[in-house]
Amino acid sequence: MNALQQWMEKYLVPVAAKIGSQKHLVALRDSFVGMLPATMVGAMATLVSVLIGTVPSAVQQLVEGPTKAAAAAAAGNAWTLAKTPVFEQLAGISGLVSQGTLTIIGLIFAFSWGYNLSRAYKVNELAGGIVSVAALIAGLPNILGVATAGLSEKAMTTVNNNIAAQGIATWKMALSVGQLDAGAYFAVMIMGAVAVIIYAKLMLADITIKMPDSVPPAVSKAFLAIIPTIVSVYVVAVIYYFIKVWTGNDLIYLIGKYIAEPFQALSQSLVSVLIVTFFVSLFWFFGIHGTNVLGPVLDGIWGPFGLSNLAVYNKVGLAGIKDLAAKGATDKVHAIDGNYVTLWVRGSWDAYAWFGGTAGTITLIIAILMFSKRQDYKTVAKLSVGPGIFNINEPVMFGMPLVLNSLFFIPLLLAPMVSVTIAYLATAANLVSPVVLPVPWVTPPFLNAFMATGFDWRAVIVTMVTFAASFAIWFPFVIASNSMEEEV
Repeated sequence: MNALQQWMEKYLVPVAAKIGSQKHLVALRDSFVGMLPATMVGAMATLVSVLIGTVPSAVQQLVEGPTKAAAAAAAGNAWTLAKTPVFEQLAGISGLVSQGTLTIIGLIFAFSWGYNLSRAYKVNELAGGIVSVAALIAGLPNILGVATAGLSEKAMTTVNNNIAAQGIATWKMALSVGQLDAGAYFAVMIMGAVAVIIYAKLMLADITIKMPDSVPPAVSKAFLAIIPTIVSVYVVAVIYYFIKVWTGNDLIYLIGKYIAEPFQALSQSLVSVLIVTFFVSLFWFFGIHGTNVLGPVLDGIWGPFGLSNLAVYNKVGLAGIKDLAAKGATDKVHAIDGNYVTLWVRGSWDAYAWFGGTAGTITLIIAILMFSKRQDYKTVAKLSVGPGIFNINEPVMFGMPLVLNSLFFIPLLLAPMVSVTIAYLATAANLVSPVVLPVPWVTPPFLNAFMATGFDWRAVIVTMVTFAASFAIWFPFVIASNSMEEEV
């Protein structure tokens, strides 16, 4: 064990430390964190809309029975709050909130990515965010151009006449808003990075327009960014243009098809999920914040799936999610009417495995309070209960410590992997709905899973099982630590 620990300290820890401090990855992690307010308010709006539409029908099923409720729904007599004063307005307002957040979350991410990447290079952050947004918008498909491609001159005249009848002289361009949701993440990460790095390098090379000292600072900063912005946006536009000419496809489509989709397909295997879970815990063993180090992977690959599930949940509700999962609509190939749910998303770890923090350490705290005879462990456990309920485990990680504690190395790695396996298999077997709502990571265990699955009561049962499994893995090592009390 000591030899393995020494080997990892020599070869693995330095690599993890470099990854954790690599400025591009840090900027990417901070970009996802910076989007949290928009994500949360969008999730809240979705939740309000769904509850207004589904809670009355659920109550009607309980009161009248499924058969009568289904008949009432078919006859248009289902109970609903959607047309009730106050609730009708609330649903409409929530729809606008969702439109302003989740519908364009890719655009929000573009600005956050450009802002944080520019900050990493220590150049004008605001201009960097604008450059990244421009890099995304420049590559969006022209949906009217696509729709009318190949039409004859006569047909095009008809199209223009119809649009003119709506008060528009002629059609020019309509961007694909569908590319501004979470599906834009990979395109933003690649093309946004290209544009912002070019912009930052030119700024650092001082290829700028300098204004006299008498000019207000805000104006001076804006002029400094003009040349770098022109060059960076033109470079990505040239890339977009010639790839479209050479391939006949928009670059954003190609990035999604040949980069994003393969990564996302691989991410849905249990092996991939377990590998990420393993390394998060392993980094924590060496005192490195594993969730932060692997944040770009967790949020960049599994994050969009969570937002995709949220969008479907907004359309079909929990009953629709259950139906899609039961029919195996878990990928684009098996989608039903364009809707599909993803089995494992970013929030799945928080719901089923990282209760009390990484490695399910709230179960360790309970095991210590129940079985430990060591006063030092009990003292730390008592101090860690409060934070642990809200998934903050630094007190137990560094207080016992678990960091570099060879006795607890095995459960630190094994407990979350077992929990993840149970939850993954339960979701794949349709014993519980997939996670569909982003929930703040500080939400206590059980409540987290219940809310994250759109209030599926089965999620509480699954969490109980994973909780018990984690506890069963931790407590033998707690008992074993009792015999070490005299040696300490």
